[in-house]
Amino acid sequence: MAGPRAIRVRCRGEFATPEGQGLLTADPRARTLRRVLVSYPDVRHILPDRISLEPTADPKTLEAVARFLERQQWLVTSVAVE
Repeated sequence: MAGPRAIRVRCRGEFATPEGQGLLTADPRARTLRRVLVSYPDVRHILPDRISLEPTADPKTLEAVARFLERQQWLVTSVAVE
């Protein structure tokens, strides 16, 4: 069995500050983004700077989530699969 999997996200300036709360910001676009992210299979939870997936998550799912996040340029500056 594989270990825990996560996708680490670095957010843009106004979202990266502690007050900005990264992926958990109150911005309505982020709320919609979170709804989409939790619809992916194996997504466990979302934190301000990362998304945790089940240890058994398919690598294709991780890749799909990472590519989706990379397209969110209004929020994200970089994405790394861990």
